[in-house]
Amino acid sequence: MPTRRKITILKQVLDNVSPYIVSKLARRYDVDKRSRTFSPWSHVVSMLFAQISHALSLNDVCDTLRNHVGVLSTLRKATPPSRNGLSHANKVRDSRMAKDLFYETLSNLTGSFPKFGRMDSSFKLSRKIKRAINIVDSTTMQLFANCMSWAKHRRRKAAAKCHMLLDAQTFLPRFAVIKTAKSSDAVMARVLCNPLRDGEIVVFDKAYVHFTHLYELMQRGIFWITRAKSNMDYRVIKKHKSTNPCIVLDAEIRLQGVESSKDYFQRMRLIIADVQRDGKIVRMEFITDNFDWAASTICDLYKGRWDIELFFKQLKQTLKLSDFLGYSENAVQWQVWMALMVYVILRFIAYMGKWKGTFARLFTMIRGVIWDRLDLYDTLKRCCGTAPGHPRLCAQPYQLYLPLF
Repeated sequence: MPTRRKITILKQVLDNVSPYIVSKLARRYDVDKRSRTFSPWSHVVSMLFAQISHALSLNDVCDTLRNHVGVLSTLRKATPPSRNGLSHANKVRDSRMAKDLFYETLSNLTGSFPKFGRMDSSFKLSRKIKRAINIVDSTTMQLFANCMSWAKHRRRKAAAKCHMLLDAQTFLPRFAVIKTAKSSDAVMARVLCNPLRDGEIVVFDKAYVHFTHLYELMQRGIFWITRAKSNMDYRVIKKHKSTNPCIVLDAEIRLQGVESSKDYFQRMRLIIADVQRDGKIVRMEFITDNFDWAASTICDLYKGRWDIELFFKQLKQTLKLSDFLGYSENAVQWQVWMALMVYVILRFIAYMGKWKGTFARLFTMIRGVIWDRLDLYDTLKRCCGTAPGHPRLCAQPYQLYLPLF
C-alpha cells in the first residue's frame, strides 16, 4: 500500500551523492547517450544498493529493487533494472565514470568537512608529526579463471589487485589503481606516489622498493620509509649512537651494488631494530631518506603501516568484493569503485552521527533497516544506547550540503 512518508534509510544514505556530479560524468563519458530506459543515476543507485545490501547476484539486486519500485522512485526518480539491463550496463558503460564519481564524492565530503576522518583515525602519530603520512599497499581479489581470462596470472588462477594510497591520519583512500594481479607492485609505486607533495611522508613494504623511484622521491622532497631487502648490498659510512635498547644499529649507508649504486648514489639511513610482532621479538631492517628523526620514530611510522591491512579487512569483510556481478574487466571496475564509494559514505555517516561502534556494526545496522522509514542519525544514537524509546520517522529530507545541488 502507498505510504505517506517514503524517506527511507536508503534515501538518506544516497543523498550524500550529488546528482549534478552523476549527470556531469555521464555526459563526459557519453554514458547518457547510450542509456534509454536505464538512466546513469539508476545504474549508480543499483550498484550502491548491491554493496549496501550485500546482494548475492544480479537477480537479487533486480528483484529486490523491483519489489520496492514505489520507494525507489523517491530516490530522484530512479528505476529498477532488468537483469540483462544491469549486466549490459556494467559491461559497456565506461568504468571511468565510477572512478571519477568516487573521487568527486570524496572531494566534496572532505572539502565541506575538513575534520571528516580525523576524529576516528587509529593512527597514533597524527599529533606527534604534523606532516601528512601516507601508506602504500595492495590487496588481491580472487576471480574465476575459467570465465575471466583477462585476469589470469597463473595457470589456474585469476585475480584483480587494488593498489591503494591511504591517508594514515584520516584512514581514507587518497588514490587507488585497480589492475590485474600481474601488475608489479614496484612499477605501480610510481603511479601511486604521483599525488604526493613536498614534505609528505610515505610508508610502504619492501615489495615496492625500487631504487630509481626512491631516488625520485628524495629529489621531490618526500620522506620515504620502507624495509630493506635481505640481499641489499651496502657499506656503512657513519654510525649514530642510540640510547634505545631496541635499536641495534642506526647508521648512514651507501649502496654498492652494480645497478643499485647507479640508481641511488646518495646516502640513505639504515635502522636495525628489535620490534614486537605477533607477541614475538623480531629483528627488522628499515631504510629511509630522513636523517633527523629518532630511530624509534622511524620504527613507529613503519609499524603504522599495518593500518592499511585493517582498511582492506574492513572492505573485504563487509562490502561485496568476494564475488562479482559481472565477468568483464569493466564490470569488476564498476563494482570495486562503488565499494570504495560506499565505504567513504558510511564513514561520513559515522562521522556526522558520532558513531562509536565498529565499521562492521555500522554496515550491518544500516543493511538491516535499509527500507525502513526512520531517521538515520536518530537510529544510530539508539544503536549506541544513548537515546531511549522508539526511533522516530523521518518526515522530511535533511538540508543537503553538497555544492551546486
